Amino acid sequence: MNLTGKPFLRTISIIAVFLLLGITAILAVLIFIHRDTTSEKTMAKKPPTAYKINIDSLELITGTIAKNQSLSTLLADHISNQLIDRISRETGNIFDIRKIRAGNRYARIITKDSTHKTLYFIYEINTIDFIVYDFRDSLRVYLDKKKVTTLSRTAHGVINTSLWNCFAENRLDVNLGLSLSDVFAWTIDFYGLQKGDRFKVVYDARFVDNIPAGIDRIQAAIFKSGGKEYDAYYFDQPGGGDYFDSTGKSLRRSFLKAPLKFSRISSRFTASRKHPILRISRPHFGVDYAAPRGTPVVALGDGRIEKMGWHGGYGRYISIRHNSTYTTSYAHLSGYAKGLKTGSRVKQGELIGYVGSSGLSTGPHLDFRVYKNGSPVNPLKLESPAAKPVNPALMGKFRKLVATLKPRLDSIP
Repeated sequence: MNLTGKPFLRTISIIAVFLLLGITAILAVLIFIHRDTTSEKTMAKKPPTAYKINIDSLELITGTIAKNQSLSTLLADHISNQLIDRISRETGNIFDIRKIRAGNRYARIITKDSTHKTLYFIYEINTIDFIVYDFRDSLRVYLDKKKVTTLSRTAHGVINTSLWNCFAENRLDVNLGLSLSDVFAWTIDFYGLQKGDRFKVVYDARFVDNIPAGIDRIQAAIFKSGGKEYDAYYFDQPGGGDYFDSTGKSLRRSFLKAPLKFSRISSRFTASRKHPILRISRPHFGVDYAAPRGTPVVALGDGRIEKMGWHGGYGRYISIRHNSTYTTSYAHLSGYAKGLKTGSRVKQGELIGYVGSSGLSTGPHLDFRVYKNGSPVNPLKLESPAAKPVNPALMGKFRKLVATLKPRLDSIP
């Protein structure tokens, strides 16, 4: 027999090919079985959960707090009165049950057997935070948070009447509008916006269970107002993050542009104005912001309260000295923020009182004044020095950030 002939070699080659194919098929089957088994094991490790609780063998019941409904009425048919009493007496330091609000969601986790025993009660404090009442053994109460997903988003708008109406017209989150006004609070007068002013913004939006849950942070924005363009970029550096323009200058100033939000100017700074009550012409060295009674009033900048109390025709009044040069005053208040008194230190943007109509006033408004070296100056023309710019050692990193975000802003319509 010729073992070296071509027919023999061909036969050997064919056998080798078939063996190779057989081994490959066997390996493929083994890999598939392994993957399938691994997949089953992975799925077995992920039982269904709600509020981070394994509910694989339990039942979840959800609902919404009704008007005048309390924790006691919600749980009266499900746990003992003694346990309800313990919740009221022993867990107030974790969460005050009197703060349960109508419209918020709740859930009960119960057994699937005929007893339907309540094992957990969960109350959603807001879209993210919730409190768990665990009744399984004794009573365990704890606070927790839902998983929050942050996604980058963009928005833009053109002003027709006001920033707030612009957000409503474009169905944008009003919280984004509030954040935008905070970013540019030191550089743009949002009470003096004109038709045609516009903005573009890149921001991080939060989502819980695929449902919008507010704004995390504005990363970059451009606002065109009064023929000028203002830009802002958020940048972290030692001492904390802040907003800077594209050259690295801080947008923060020593003073805010105004001490309250959601208002209109009803009277401006003038050397002669007819007083609405006294009916005589006299100087009005301030700005009147008409706003609903109870609108929060904040400090224009860091400082110390020099005077707080009733001040003649100004009614309830606060005067704040910010430094050796500037003092601001807030008049016709309906009340003061808790804990404040003459001599108290306040921070920029800190709540100090509420709009009212105390003293000589025809309606709710804030009479706001600024004094420079003891002399009144027009608050609407107040110029304030900028805060510290980007650290020179970090300018390279800041420029890279701007180079990344600027094209995104430019691509927004």
